Amino acid sequence: MEYYSLNNNSPKVSFQDAVVKGLAPDKGLYFPESITSLDASFFEKIEEYSNNEIAYELIKQFVGNEIPSEKLKEIIADVLQFDFPLVEVEKDVYSLELFHGPTMAFKDVGARFMARCLSYFNQDNTNQVTVLVATSGDTGGAVASGFLGVKGVDVVILYPSGKVSDIQEKQLTTLGQNIRALEVDGVFDDCQAMVKKAFLDTSITNKMQLTSANSINIARWLPQMFYFAFAYKQLKDKSKKLVFSVPSGNYGNICAGMMAQKLGLPIDLFIASTNANKVVPTYLNTGNYEPKPSVQTISNAMDVGDPSNFIRIEKLHNNDFEKLKNNLHSYSFTDDETREAMLHLYNNCNYIADPHGAVGYLGIKKHMKNAVNTQCIFLETAHPIKFLPVIDKTIASKIEMPQQIKSVLGKEKVAKQISQYEELKSFLLG
Repeated sequence: MEYYSLNNNSPKVSFQDAVVKGLAPDKGLYFPESITSLDASFFEKIEEYSNNEIAYELIKQFVGNEIPSEKLKEIIADVLQFDFPLVEVEKDVYSLELFHGPTMAFKDVGARFMARCLSYFNQDNTNQVTVLVATSGDTGGAVASGFLGVKGVDVVILYPSGKVSDIQEKQLTTLGQNIRALEVDGVFDDCQAMVKKAFLDTSITNKMQLTSANSINIARWLPQMFYFAFAYKQLKDKSKKLVFSVPSGNYGNICAGMMAQKLGLPIDLFIASTNANKVVPTYLNTGNYEPKPSVQTISNAMDVGDPSNFIRIEKLHNNDFEKLKNNLHSYSFTDDETREAMLHLYNNCNYIADPHGAVGYLGIKKHMKNAVNTQCIFLETAHPIKFLPVIDKTIASKIEMPQQIKSVLGKEKVAKQISQYEELKSFLLG
């Protein structure tokens, strides 16, 4: 399998090179040169396969022969060591819980898969690779956990000061070893801009190998396909139209779902459910794609004003706006609506959702008003324990502290504060 830049001004590369480079030299995101659908019988008989077998069938063409099949199966088995339960919340409405991994966020799978691929590629290499990543919330903790102690890999995480939850901050600033954190005076978009600038700064890249562990990296992005197939496997009734509502910030997760759809998973429609950061809903309504500075909300992982992965979504639809609109609806919701949704789910459905999952649920409720013969799944992307300050106190008092969270709370935060790109550059070169 070869990968090309969506800016179309860089050489094609192998899977390994795309993973190690992260971003193409022309600033473009890598995209697979070909996508081959799986046989329809695979999805018709999906209940007969284990999660590991499903994941292997979905990912193998994108890895090619660069990781031997038995080793790839070992990596998948090591990555998927937790469950992905589908919980019925209301009639024809389900929550897909993606928070049962080590950092209790959906990004655990992609971070762990990428770390193990990079470890395999680096096993005989004496050169250090520096993973440079910006986070709006859960990416930092998942990357820190996934790469902790990986030979030949250093990790530098940028996060916006005061704009991630206390637990999220603990998860990315307390591990030590090869993990270092930079607390940026700004918003997520400032962090991401610094990271992108570093990748294009030859005074840095001539001296060290940088790669990214954001969803711009194919090894972080592609494994998120697994979730959608795992959910479909668990549905008892597969005769109804299937709609996924995905809380969307950088759009990597929903883009991975569309890749699963491209491989043949029978998904009728996607809903990109967003908070006040509504670049995509506005685009689908007006045809005008205009990135804006991000707005801070209680669903902080979606506080992204310039989503990186949207260009991949457009490519999956052959850059056809009408085709995209037929496959993707997008709605924006306020913090007040999000709080009301969390209360509704608790009081009426006996279900505790985090703010991001609540936004996903709101997208479903809006869609279901005019839907027939449809069942919907919203993605519950992080454990509610991470967002206690913005959850109603009555609900918060009912949430038990998981062991994964207890293990980091008592640790000391270690982070360097920066505000300018030159400080990041000095840190990396120093």
